[in-house]
Amino acid sequence: MTAANGPARDADPAKTLDVLVVDDDFMVARVHRAFVERVRPFRVVGVASTGAEAVAAADEHRPDLVLLDLYLPDGFGLDVIPRLRAAGHDCDVMVISAAREADTVRGAVRHGVVDYLLKPFEFEDLRSRLERYAAQRGRLLTTVVRSQADVDRVLSGGSGPAAGGLPKGMSVETADLIGRTLRESEGTLSATECATLTGVSRVSARRYLEYFHTTGTAEVALRYGVAGRPERRYRWRG
Repeated sequence: MTAANGPARDADPAKTLDVLVVDDDFMVARVHRAFVERVRPFRVVGVASTGAEAVAAADEHRPDLVLLDLYLPDGFGLDVIPRLRAAGHDCDVMVISAAREADTVRGAVRHGVVDYLLKPFEFEDLRSRLERYAAQRGRLLTTVVRSQADVDRVLSGGSGPAAGGLPKGMSVETADLIGRTLRESEGTLSATECATLTGVSRVSARRYLEYFHTTGTAEVALRYGVAGRPERRYRWRG
């Protein structure tokens, strides 16, 4: 991805991801900043309290991601997005707002936001979304499309898909936990090892690991022992 007003971005998905926090309440912005800086590889490069400040800060800092409040003193937050695009910024936008109206959520989707997080929220809520965004961004930057299956894997999301995208009986929270554990593993994990690390049952761990495999976010290798069926071992892709 290349910004019109600056040099091409580093295509390395492991690089630091720069974040611009936009919120009219400076105390809330301070909390959001502290939350973001606890999550690798993110860092906050600027804070803005109005739409105009957000565009100016984007000009200065060239962020990868904007955390955007919707209730700003100089206009509605979603109206900032086309202003960013008109200024040549291809940064992604994650809405963080108390706005719960269905029309607002639909409007955010039409504007191409990568996520929508309702206030108030806990650190873990933001962390899981940031990690999911980083994983998805990495796939978009590194994928080679040879078939429809490759496209489907790119569009399938990260380790914590929206609740509506999970099979019945699976939870976003457990998907986030299993996905994070698999990503942070130095090698491969079996369902039994994953269950031990996460505290869920082996059956549940196996179900989530298999789900990640079917969506293309995890790879499976077979380890053959002396006797019995081969052990299925999982590795996070990318």
